[in-house]
This record gives sequence, C-alpha cells and structure tokens, in this order.
Amino acid sequence: MSDSSDNRPRLIGIGGGSGSGKSTLARHLEQALGETHALLISLDAYYLDRNAVPAAIRGNVDHPESMDAHLLGQHLDRLCRGESIDLPVYDFHTHTRTPKTCRLEPRPVILLDGVLLFALEPVRSRLDLSIFVDVPADLRLARRLLRDVAERGRSPQSVVEQYLATVRPMHARFVEPWKAQADYCITNERHFEPALEQLLPVITGMQHQLSPPDRENPHPLACVPLARGTRPAHPAPADRHNAPGSGDVH
Repeated sequence: MSDSSDNRPRLIGIGGGSGSGKSTLARHLEQALGETHALLISLDAYYLDRNAVPAAIRGNVDHPESMDAHLLGQHLDRLCRGESIDLPVYDFHTHTRTPKTCRLEPRPVILLDGVLLFALEPVRSRLDLSIFVDVPADLRLARRLLRDVAERGRSPQSVVEQYLATVRPMHARFVEPWKAQADYCITNERHFEPALEQLLPVITGMQHQLSPPDRENPHPLACVPLARGTRPAHPAPADRHNAPGSGDVH
C-alpha cells in the first residue's frame, strides 16, 4: 500500500471464483454509491493478447500470467493521482485487444472486479479494502454453465471440459487461498441485500478516514460471512504482502 494523500480515491477489490456473483455485487455497489461517486473496472479488460502469454499457459485465462498486471498497476496509480486512463477493450472471440480504448475518469471510490484480483500483487498491494465472495463449487459451476450457454453460445460439454481442465485447478491454486486474507468474506447463495447493507457504510466511511489503513503493521484477520446477517466491526486488514501461492505468481 502506497502512502497517498487523504483525498485520493479508495480502491475496493471484489474477488472470488468464476460464477460467484462478484460482478453482480460490484455492479450493485456501483449503483448504490452513484455514478458520480464510484467507478467500476473489470479486470477482464487487462487480459494479454494470447500470443503474448507464455506458451505453457496459453489459452488458460484463469492463470495470473494471462493478465497485464504491469499496465493495471500503472492505471491504478494514475487514477489515484486524479488522472484519467484509457481502458483496454479485450475481444474474447479473437483473444486480442482491439484498437479501441475507453477513457475513464477517476472517482472517489474505484471498484475492481476480477477472478484473479488478489493473485496480482500490483492490485493487491494497492487495495484499501478487499471483499471475497464465497460460493460452493457446485453452485459456481451451475451458474457458469447457464451463463456461458445462454450468453456466449457455448455447448455444455465445452463449459464442463474447461472447468475441469483449468477453472477448477486454477481456482484452488490462485483464488481460494485468498479467502482467508480478505478484509470481508461474504456468502452469495441467494441474494446480496444483507451484504450491501453492511458494506456500504464501511465503504462510505473509508472516505472520511484521516489516513489510509496501515498495511505495514497488519493485525489478525476475521473472515466474516456478512450475508448471514452478522454486522461486525471493520476488521483490521490482512498482510497482503505475505501472499499465499506468491511464489507461483510473476
């Protein structure tokens, strides 16, 4: 975590497995905070061109090395300085970035959404708050299957094959270990309303902190299932520099 001025944007990371509903939660938070107050960025925009990915993992979009972590870190720094960025536009059909970009202006709250969010050190080290959406594997697979068949024209067989080949093993290696490191862990088996009611005061309250959270002196972490109706005090942040599986991520 860098030492930034008090009026810099707050970076909120929302991660979890594919099909967990993290993108839905992120959109709800953006809507609740208001478009003039919050900016939502999906990490899907930062995939590398397939030809730029190491050959050993080419085609495996669930591996951290498929992401342009360097550019993402640069963009987060620019936003925190109050500067605009040109967000890449990634084409999942050609597995390349398009020539087009999307100009984004900073907002007081920047919401980051992505499966590999916490596995990327340039993101993890800059976060002010991390939220992990925890959902049983069978429910995540069912949601992914329904989504990919209905929205992406894929066959059920291809979805299941990809899940077994890369999604499940990469989740175990690069996603699940971060559940215990997140500031908040919420469940999403039905709906997000209870979690939203509890997260919004935390996020809006962060803007009035006198200084950023102290990442150099972490305290033990409480992993809280917010969606079950418990309203905890905001736990101390985890040490994101002692990363589970960090030796595997470059």
